[in-house]
Amino acid sequence: MFTGIIEDIGEVRAIQKEGGNIHFTIASALSSGFKIDQSVAHNGCCLTVVSQHDDQHVVTAIQETLIKTNLGSWQVGSKINMERCMQLGGRLDGHLVQGHVDCVGKCTELLDENGSWRFTFSHPDSFVTVEKGSITVNGTSLTVVDAQKGRFSVCIIPYTYEHTNFHQIEVGTEVNLEFDIIGKYVARYLVLQQP
Repeated sequence: MFTGIIEDIGEVRAIQKEGGNIHFTIASALSSGFKIDQSVAHNGCCLTVVSQHDDQHVVTAIQETLIKTNLGSWQVGSKINMERCMQLGGRLDGHLVQGHVDCVGKCTELLDENGSWRFTFSHPDSFVTVEKGSITVNGTSLTVVDAQKGRFSVCIIPYTYEHTNFHQIEVGTEVNLEFDIIGKYVARYLVLQQP
């Protein structure tokens, strides 16, 4: 489990394909403290550390992960939001995040609001957002400020803009989305109640 509070921005240093899998070598300030078999969120996608050396670590994305996320578009030099799993007994500053990306969304609008930024993202209609509810965009815990069918908006403060990869998102950029876990359970329950 994660909180959606980004701890560092990593950088993709190498990409190696092996069958249907891709191994990513990532460098970050957190990497030296990772252990093999540890779960780490990369742009909101929970991946297992399979190798670690100095300030770099390696994670593997299988075909299912590549289909459901934006990892297949990563290139050497891509900047990645990083978060270690939460510790029981610690503060939950964001919201409960599983690291299980639901789908890829696309930035459709970006507005500079003179001190903050409003980003609008589209997503498949099968997912639902709620105003003032939680959403995870590339692993960043955010509050939905405008929710409509197939799209939502979030506002970003300068700290978040500078300390995550939001400063690289522009219209057309694809992002990983994880919808609020409670909202997903409620939506699923309602679907199952229909005749």
